[in-house]
Amino acid sequence: MKQAPIYVEIQIESDVERLWEYTQNPSLHKEWDLRFSDITYLHKKENEPQAFLYETRIGFGLKITGTGESAGSIHKNSSERASSLAFYSGHPLSLIKKGRGYWKYKQIDNRHVTFITEYQYETSYGTFGRYIDRFMFRPLLGWATAWSFDALRLWLEKKKHPKQLIRRTMVYSIISLFFFFCWIFHGINSPFPETINLLKNIQAEWLAGWLEAGIGVLFLLPLRRKSILYSVQMLILALLCFYQSGELFSFFCYIFFFALSSAGYACSLQLPSALNTKRKRKK
Repeated sequence: MKQAPIYVEIQIESDVERLWEYTQNPSLHKEWDLRFSDITYLHKKENEPQAFLYETRIGFGLKITGTGESAGSIHKNSSERASSLAFYSGHPLSLIKKGRGYWKYKQIDNRHVTFITEYQYETSYGTFGRYIDRFMFRPLLGWATAWSFDALRLWLEKKKHPKQLIRRTMVYSIISLFFFFCWIFHGINSPFPETINLLKNIQAEWLAGWLEAGIGVLFLLPLRRKSILYSVQMLILALLCFYQSGELFSFFCYIFFFALSSAGYACSLQLPSALNTKRKRKK
């Protein structure tokens, strides 16, 4: 079954000229796009597309390389621009064999530009490659594209460099993972007595445990407003600090959790998110 192309659309507070520079200049492009670690333009011959080399580091000293060609098209009598792209890779670790796509820029008013990409590709390794692409690689690549577009938006609108956003996202992810395990472990092993007391009339200690485990799961879900979740947790921890004020060890544990939760809340504000983009083209 043929897969649908990857489509991402976002609205950015900018003008076409500035957005064009940040996406067409390879030294700027590689700063915000998770899909590329390095992009090198080759010598351009007259009346030929711009050829380039790209590199993607996948960890443990490994990297995937490929080549591509891009051609820009400027609509002088309108507020739209477009850039087409073709890319190829013969690297043994590359699931992508070849593909094509485009970037489209449309000035919708004096302050905002709609930035769109759509691309499709062929995979290597036959049926095995197609299954890996369908169930794992393509969803991850689509997410990386959407996340990168929102990182670009924050760079242009808030002057937050993508490298800074990546570091903040890593810290935020670690904190969220920590609280996921904390809530799961505590809910399954020893639910809060306060929660059990609230439910004692129906003798539902098991329900209290699963309720807390459910809260833990929320920390891993890609929620649009996860800062609200951290705010609720901070309120719960503040109440527990008051409740456990007579037990010094528990009190300091909850203070630690409250401080860590505050850091998670601060990190959650204005982080890039794939949810801030449109992933389906209008019919």
